[in-house]
Amino acid sequence: MSSAISSIGGGYTPQVVSGASRRQGPSQMMSQLFQKIDTNGTGSITKSQFEAAFQQMNPPPGLKAMGADAIFNKLDPNGTGSVSKQDFVNGMKSILSQLRAQREAAHNANAANGNQTTSPAATLSSGLQSLEQALGNSATNQGTGSIVNTSA
Repeated sequence: MSSAISSIGGGYTPQVVSGASRRQGPSQMMSQLFQKIDTNGTGSITKSQFEAAFQQMNPPPGLKAMGADAIFNKLDPNGTGSVSKQDFVNGMKSILSQLRAQREAAHNANAANGNQTTSPAATLSSGLQSLEQALGNSATNQGTGSIVNTSA
């Protein structure tokens, strides 16, 4: 068996291809979003670039409720006026994680009181679909290629 593996040519790089749509994690999505916002390619985004993108794209409801100013202030806690790609990706993941925790707490409180609500997983899935549509990746969140398992 080892001879079959060693006989693969040196210039060939195996690639996995699936019939399912390509899945993207939150870091990849945030990185793509940053690239769309960084219109001048400087590797950082300004508050005005962020606000313009916030108005043009359709952010998920939780982010929309926070508002562009509040989000940018969380991404730029030192008030430098610009945010690097790494700070943007990490900051947005943190903000989305906090929003999810808040939704789960509200969902659990409503469930304890006997109220019917949308599950946090379904709400998160909807929010991520909004992000993917803003990025032009609406096909990546269909069927088997969904980035969130909403059956939880």
